[in-house]
Amino acid sequence: VHLVESGGGLAQAGGSLRLSCAASGRASNNVAMGWFRKVAGEDYDFVATVSGSGTATYVADSWKGRFTITRDNAKNTVYLQMNSLQPEDTAVYYCAARSDPYASAIRADYVYWGQGIQATVSS
Repeated sequence: VHLVESGGGLAQAGGSLRLSCAASGRASNNVAMGWFRKVAGEDYDFVATVSGSGTATYVADSWKGRFTITRDNAKNTVYLQMNSLQPEDTAVYYCAARSDPYASAIRADYVYWGQGIQATVSS
């Protein structure tokens, strides 16, 4: 499974960004996907996950109410809509895929990873 993130960049505080993650490869259909983020010098943070069918989603408490994860299985793409952005949301965001359809917040459950994309929020 090959994952390619897009949609990052620079946003002002209070603004929005939408990250996309396009999956390709024979094993990419209907597997659970997730978003993690990493700030320099810190460990990875779990952000959000969606099941293979898209019916189950979970967003970490730190971003609940501001971030939404969705997927379009026809396009093999997962999205992370980030609203009301704050400077503390600045990080490299990584898309990840499991090898089964079960959503998970555990980084070790994810087998495939994208290269990461920078999202920067200015105050």
